[in-house]
Amino acid sequence: MAGLKSLAKETAIYGLSSIVGRFLNYLLVPVYTMALSAQSGGYGVVTNIYAWVALLLVLLTCGMETGFFRFANKGEDDPMRVYSTTLLSVGIGALTFLALGLLFLQPVADWLEYGEHPWYVGMMMIVVAMDAIQSIPFAYLRYKKRPVKFAALKLLFIFLNIALNLIYYVWMKGDDVAYAFLFNLVCTSTIMLCMIPELRGFAYVLDRKLLKRMLAYSLPLLVLGIAGILNQVADKIIFPFVYPDQAEATVQLGIYGAASKIAMVMAMLTQAFRYAYEPFVFGKSRDKDNKQVYAQAMKFFIIFTLVAFLAVMFYLDILRYIIGRDYWPGLRVVPIVMAAEIFMGIYFNLSFWYKLIDETRWGAYFSLIGCTILVVMNIFLIPKFGYMACAWAGFTGYGVAMLLSYFVGQKKYPIQYDLKSIGCYVLLAAVLYVAAECVPIENICLRMTFRTLLLCLFIAYIIKRDLPLSQIPVINRFIRK
Repeated sequence: MAGLKSLAKETAIYGLSSIVGRFLNYLLVPVYTMALSAQSGGYGVVTNIYAWVALLLVLLTCGMETGFFRFANKGEDDPMRVYSTTLLSVGIGALTFLALGLLFLQPVADWLEYGEHPWYVGMMMIVVAMDAIQSIPFAYLRYKKRPVKFAALKLLFIFLNIALNLIYYVWMKGDDVAYAFLFNLVCTSTIMLCMIPELRGFAYVLDRKLLKRMLAYSLPLLVLGIAGILNQVADKIIFPFVYPDQAEATVQLGIYGAASKIAMVMAMLTQAFRYAYEPFVFGKSRDKDNKQVYAQAMKFFIIFTLVAFLAVMFYLDILRYIIGRDYWPGLRVVPIVMAAEIFMGIYFNLSFWYKLIDETRWGAYFSLIGCTILVVMNIFLIPKFGYMACAWAGFTGYGVAMLLSYFVGQKKYPIQYDLKSIGCYVLLAAVLYVAAECVPIENICLRMTFRTLLLCLFIAYIIKRDLPLSQIPVINRFIRK
């Protein structure tokens, strides 16, 4: 239990930058959707370009974050030598990409159909190169167990970005989408300056033999990462190319992108958990009770993602005000996207079996299969069903990858997950969700009261079954009294 307490503590701190940070970043969603109407297609442009940024960031980091954790914790190599080699390799790749991207900026912008605004693309090329470089110092902070600085830098970016966007889009009543990219560039540059202490004070050495071993470990993770990020952004990249009406494509993509943001609370939980869980797993790999801890962590992850799912769906009548009214037709994708994110989170937790036995190729296989399903569904179904095809494609792709990882993992690195208990939680959550959707209550106050009671019922079940109040600090003192 001590290991889980440490994991919970670090998850809470990382959650400050991930969950709270992304929640604050939600301020940009109403800002953009109010300033950029759905029919203008402005938010569709933002959605499309940021999808490309996410894909490029995975390509430029090459899975070296996880490689850094693995080799820094192995004990065979000097951790600072591992850090230096990782930082140099990623840095060289990012700067090469940036030089070539700016050299061929206009042709690239023309291909992406932003030929009239090439610096939309140019600014984000600079941002993605800096983000790739910064990913390694951020990984180093996690390795050194410095979550406070990690969280502070993440929050600094978010607060500065929000402030700049509020000044322009709200106070100055601006409506030029280019400023969204410019502000991102300013904020990313600021964080780069703040990372100077992590970029000096050690000898820069590119150990080629070490790099070769790291690449052998990390490149399959790159394939895994590409497939994984495509599962998240392929629909937003493919959509403008296959939607029948090109003029309407950015409008529909903007509606889908804005509505999906409400479902991203699940991604926030997964990301916060990942920041703490990845170094925790590799550090715990030598302990005898590691499999039992992994099984417990999986169960509690699923429990709390189900709480998040129910909370978002039960209060969607309130949460929809996060986005502009002309984006509300897209809200029907929210439960599908959230379920897909739960599958992705479970898949991430399952993925450690092949990382721990150094058979990362399995992750590449599973993700490629899931990604192929997603891409094929998007290409063939978007022309007929629009953005609903995007939501169901993600659900199917993640679901298949999750199931494959579980069944193969049970043969290669068996872990006794508490499937009976997990199944009970999933079944109860499904019943409560159906009850909330099927019971017609016109009055919004009564509807919210009814749904709050359903959520409390689920939480009460958690407390009774797996989280007794007597074991919770502070509360147990009152119980004893």
